[in-house]
Amino acid sequence: MYEFLTGTIDAVHTDYIVVAVQGIGYKVIVPNPYRFAVGAKDVTVYVDQIIRDNIGITLYGFADLDEKVMFQHLISVTGIGPKSALAILATGDAAALVQAIQENDLKYLTKFPGIGKKSAQQIILQLADRLTPTGKPALTVKTVADPDAVNNSPALRDALAALRTLGYSDKDVVRIAKALRQEEAHSTDDYIRLGLKLLTQP
Repeated sequence: MYEFLTGTIDAVHTDYIVVAVQGIGYKVIVPNPYRFAVGAKDVTVYVDQIIRDNIGITLYGFADLDEKVMFQHLISVTGIGPKSALAILATGDAAALVQAIQENDLKYLTKFPGIGKKSAQQIILQLADRLTPTGKPALTVKTVADPDAVNNSPALRDALAALRTLGYSDKDVVRIAKALRQEEAHSTDDYIRLGLKLLTQP
């Protein structure tokens, strides 16, 4: 069982990264691939290895240990699989997630792809007493003076593709695309974080 990988980020795709460790490239599925930069060296990715008869061995990776633990909590919930857990974690806002679970906020939880009312209730039932508040800062972005300046931004384009990969419908992605074009984000990761906030807000 792998606990973590430390190596060079060889590639970043819309739903996974490749971590090169001593000449071996590991395909690692992560909540938000664009948190990682191609070419970054000595990067530690915490991993959870899941083996299934119909899929084989899959490595799920996380930027820190807390995120990995949260993933393990989520997939322990009845009816929540790895894909749904990754979509929930992709926001990067652990504090908001923990708060929603502890405050029985079904509206927040059902904003995520694949999470209906029944699944949200199950998450709250099984995790409310197992999680402690966290104080991770929320993303802030500044409004750009000329919205058209980022209309064709490769970072924005990649972010919209990543949101679709996470399970959001074309309709939802198109709905928030205009708002994202009004924002100044410095990377695909920034756009994804902001997009997820827009998609999950009331």
